[in-house]
Amino acid sequence: MNKPKDPTDRPSARFPASLHQAKPAAAKARPELLRPQRLLHEAARDARLLSTPSGLGLDNPAVRERMVQRLRGEGVRSEPVLQAMLRVPRHRFVDSALAAQAYEDTSLPIGLGQTISKPSVVARMLEWLFLGESARGHGHLGRVLEIGTGCGYQTALLAEVAQQVVSIERLRALHDVAVRQLAGLQTPRCELLYGDGMLGHPLRAPYDSIVAAAGGEDLPQAWLQQLAVGGRLIAPARAADGRGQVLVVVDRTPQGFRRTLGEAVQFVPLKSGIS
Repeated sequence: MNKPKDPTDRPSARFPASLHQAKPAAAKARPELLRPQRLLHEAARDARLLSTPSGLGLDNPAVRERMVQRLRGEGVRSEPVLQAMLRVPRHRFVDSALAAQAYEDTSLPIGLGQTISKPSVVARMLEWLFLGESARGHGHLGRVLEIGTGCGYQTALLAEVAQQVVSIERLRALHDVAVRQLAGLQTPRCELLYGDGMLGHPLRAPYDSIVAAAGGEDLPQAWLQQLAVGGRLIAPARAADGRGQVLVVVDRTPQGFRRTLGEAVQFVPLKSGIS
């Protein structure tokens, strides 16, 4: 039997239109893995192979329009998310040597063994947040808690579709980079924190939306406690069979928490403490 291909080696990775329609990953035979944050050498390899946009400067909105049209073709339907991706310049968040690949559907290294996630992965996770009860009712993501600021790209997108964003990063060097990047773009409504994301940030709780870019054995209780009634949480966690990770969506209702399992994924490990 051939080994299933890694979706990061394909032009795009398919997602279900709604996680409520997705079957648990455990029920699939040999599920393919989505790797929003690939190994550094893989991202660097693909960056060298991809061609540069021809005839357009990276600050030209037409370059981002090309990326958004590709996302539409892959099934992304959330107009607020697509418009945010039109406005936020992804090339500002990657190393200048790799900026020419910023609008391809690939992850790119940002230092410390980390990568900026693929546009298709970011778009789908934000779209799923918009399917939550609170977001559907208000037309925005409300108050958002982001676990893992990274270089700040997803943070900037969240700021376009939320009332307030609280983002936590445990790696000081990445936190400092994100602060500089978002200050340079004059991104509003963002509070960037250097700290242990596993603890969340109870000072600003409850949150209407919570999104994590790292996966652990299970979702920390602190995140669940800080999720507002009507709110939605999306994060990777260990699959029930112990084989890899799956995306977990948690909706908090007046009656309690409702979990839905999505696709198999591979995110960086969720760690406690700071570095």
